[in-house]
Amino acid sequence: MRFFDPHVHMTSRTTDDYQAMADAGVAAIIEPSFWLGQPRTGVDTFKDYFSSLVGWERFRASQFGIKHYCTIGLNSKEANNEALAEQVMEVLPLFMYKEGVVGIGEIGFDDQTALEEKYYRAQLNLAREAGLPVQIHTPHRDKKRGTQRSMDIALEHGLDPKMVIVDHNNEETVQEVLDRGFWAAFTIYPFTKMGNERMVALVKQYGSERIMVNSAADWGISDPLAVPKTAALMHESGIDLNDIHLVTYRNAITAFAQSGQINEADWESAAVVDQREKFNGSSILRGGQQPRVDKHNKIIR
Repeated sequence: MRFFDPHVHMTSRTTDDYQAMADAGVAAIIEPSFWLGQPRTGVDTFKDYFSSLVGWERFRASQFGIKHYCTIGLNSKEANNEALAEQVMEVLPLFMYKEGVVGIGEIGFDDQTALEEKYYRAQLNLAREAGLPVQIHTPHRDKKRGTQRSMDIALEHGLDPKMVIVDHNNEETVQEVLDRGFWAAFTIYPFTKMGNERMVALVKQYGSERIMVNSAADWGISDPLAVPKTAALMHESGIDLNDIHLVTYRNAITAFAQSGQINEADWESAAVVDQREKFNGSSILRGGQQPRVDKHNKIIR
């Protein structure tokens, strides 16, 4: 099977992870803008980060036969620095229309402060004006209330629920998200958030309509192979292959293709990986390493 991981922070991962994902059948990914682990102190750091998402990281993924897309946004934690947030809002339009940007995200709530709501609303307006999907980060604390607020505000701003992917769901949020017509995304994290076995149980209970899984793999303890591993467990648990296909591949494409940026043919074509290529003079290879030029060769020599 092929897989689509609609939420994975590859900036934090190594080339070994790209290789493992390609070998496991991950054909395409979406990398949302997110918090880097410590506060950024100036708008230029955001510019550089956004530039890497639409430039270097797209190239790096291509060197392993994976199609890379991203979502652009001001994350909820850094929305609490109002002076910096105002500057970031000014530069977002410079990036949100670039090739490979399939939505505004991940945005929403962290501590559910007034400033988080202010900039969440502002970015919903940008998404509506641009006709882009929205990728919502639901809070880790007081999740049910934060998820409800996120959906209420999105509707207030005139967004169609089918254009909104509500992420980091769990058992207490999924029913309302689906009932209200939004996409329900689930992060499969080791030891927390949503585990593989729990995800299997949810798909058995709710089916596969408007449900998708992702790894959200980042600089913390996380697993970039969470999507194919969850698919394998679903198969072992007797879930229909069509439902597995929807949850781990097709639904993410359907949701984010509303951006007009996703073309499945981009990764279905048998394009050859050529690691002799460079991006602004930089290569993923180091001295003495031989470039991979055969898409079907899974060994880095």
